[in-house]
Amino acid sequence: MSAGAVRPDRRPNTLPGWVARQRWYQSTAQTAELALVGEWLLPPAPDGTAFVTHLLRDGSGEASTLYQVPLAYRSAPRVDAAESTLVGTVDGDVDGSASTLWVYDAPHDPAYCAALLAFMLDGGVSSESAHSSGAAAAGHRHPTASHSIFAGAHVLRGEQSNTSIIFETVDASGEPSVPVICKVFRTLHHGENPDIVVQSALAEAGCTLVPPSVGYVSGVWRAEASADSPVDSGHLAFAQRFLPGVRDAWRVALDAVEHGEDFSDRARSLGAATAEVHAVLADILPTVSAAADERAQVAASMRRRLVAAVAEVPELGVYASAVDAIIAGAESAEWPRLQRIHGDYHLGQVVAVPDRGWVLLDFEGEPLRPLAERSQPDLTLRDVAGMLRSFDYVSGSYEQAHPGESAHDWASAARAAFLEGYSDRAGVDIENFRVLLDAFEIDKALYESIYEARNRPAWLPIPVTAISRLVALS
Repeated sequence: MSAGAVRPDRRPNTLPGWVARQRWYQSTAQTAELALVGEWLLPPAPDGTAFVTHLLRDGSGEASTLYQVPLAYRSAPRVDAAESTLVGTVDGDVDGSASTLWVYDAPHDPAYCAALLAFMLDGGVSSESAHSSGAAAAGHRHPTASHSIFAGAHVLRGEQSNTSIIFETVDASGEPSVPVICKVFRTLHHGENPDIVVQSALAEAGCTLVPPSVGYVSGVWRAEASADSPVDSGHLAFAQRFLPGVRDAWRVALDAVEHGEDFSDRARSLGAATAEVHAVLADILPTVSAAADERAQVAASMRRRLVAAVAEVPELGVYASAVDAIIAGAESAEWPRLQRIHGDYHLGQVVAVPDRGWVLLDFEGEPLRPLAERSQPDLTLRDVAGMLRSFDYVSGSYEQAHPGESAHDWASAARAAFLEGYSDRAGVDIENFRVLLDAFEIDKALYESIYEARNRPAWLPIPVTAISRLVALS
């Protein structure tokens, strides 16, 4: 590897095809149609490797999508890099001499990871891109976070919409310290990311039911590729302390039903943890009363979901009038105040931490909902309903793997215990809002019905049975 400053001249011409092969790519096109709307730079590595983060708007789908693509430009190939992380090559120069540069997906490059962590912890400001794109980025260390020294990194596998990197760290004496997990957002939106806003607020309030925040990167960019485009802003990356050796609550619950273990105590404590987080959020972030417009919008959204589900799963048509009546009852019922919530709550968003209990993760909200909607105050009952559906899915998963066996009683006990724990901590009997809760759970089951009909038809009975049960109970 040559030492000295690396200066890339352009993006690899292989980049559109490479982007189209990534898990976070949202279009079905074989090649992305990319237009540059901004670039921001991290300080180069000691060996001169350049880190350029390209903000690229893709027009290949029905709606354009803005992707964040950090690239590492190296003067020689990385012998330890996986082939899939090589994006291509470009012309450039090293200390003024023309040269071929090897371009890699930067989150897989340890030097980029070291630079990104330091950028957040030191409150860095990005240097201007050679293309004068108008984009800029700034690092922000969370007030409660201590400085950590980078010691290594690896990317988590299997993520669909973001890239998460585990930073190994050491303290000033060289002893290993708590690792950091950094989520690099691949799809960008104008506005604040609720995952950062909500979790940072909870951590700053001293809530131990979320991981401690470390820092984040914010940025500005052009909304479109034209020079006179308005400027958008938002979050680019988010770092928290990583909790090693944990299992998510889905796996814990599935193991319990597999071994015939009652889950009531753990479900009850999860209900209490959920209510605790909701209570803290109501204390530290604004709450609003539910006006008629908000009620009507929620009801209209539920009815749209009902129409779409019946079109996708015609057998649901027999429940349509009853479901519509439940939605009408929910709209006219007493509503609690609206507040910030998790927004996409299920057992996979919770981990069991040894000697600590349940910890909640990923407050981004439903990925398919617009960011502006996900940042609005909502009903806590949406989170409660999501977790109830998750318990049903544990029993349904067990029954799929064990034909002829039933886990209905297991799920019923877990659901009841969760609601009991929630009510006790909230100081409000959740049964007082039963019509609202049923409406939200039915809405979630309608969403599940559409998904299962399209992707896993054998699992369709899980949400359909839930809708039938909820209609009968209402």
